[in-house]
Amino acid sequence: MATIDEKTLKKVKEFYYDKQLSVQEVADKLCVSIDAVFYCMRKNGLARRKKYESNAIRYERSEPSFALKKINCERLRTLKAIGTMLYWGEGCKSEKMSIVDFANSDSDMIVLFLKFLREVCGINEKKLRVFPYFHANQDIDRNINYWSHVTGIDKSQFTKPYIRQDYDVKKRGRMPYGLVHIRYADKKLLHLIKSWIEEYRKY
Repeated sequence: MATIDEKTLKKVKEFYYDKQLSVQEVADKLCVSIDAVFYCMRKNGLARRKKYESNAIRYERSEPSFALKKINCERLRTLKAIGTMLYWGEGCKSEKMSIVDFANSDSDMIVLFLKFLREVCGINEKKLRVFPYFHANQDIDRNINYWSHVTGIDKSQFTKPYIRQDYDVKKRGRMPYGLVHIRYADKKLLHLIKSWIEEYRKY
């Protein structure tokens, strides 16, 4: 196993602590094995990162799955404000979920929020997911076809629906097509929308 001398030790510290490279990346930079870097760190008492610290670094370095559009007209500025307000009111803000999750039974509201995601946030259409929520007395296939048509999202991107069994026959007219969650798995987009919410909160 190749050893790491005193001069190279400084590079290990620089790459690992200052540039926040992984141990494997440090080894690649120095053209040594990963075992050599581990041995060097143990021998010289260099503390390794905690798992949550490594995850945070990977998150910061990861490329977002969306391409934010340039907000250069009144229509997009208005759409950004509308989408942000909709998510403030009806979206999941939990860090545990780490995804954008907007739920509603109003098809117009769903369409408007999707316009915000598509025209303002520049999402990757293939990453969109729809989680349907229906009552057991509803026509499930009809409802899925309805929401696929309304959203313009292929049925292959729909997850298995949640079927509620304890529906109230007195409320049969409510939510005739159930409701859907529009989901997009990108923590950076969630953080961006939440930052916009904070900006509007100051008004």
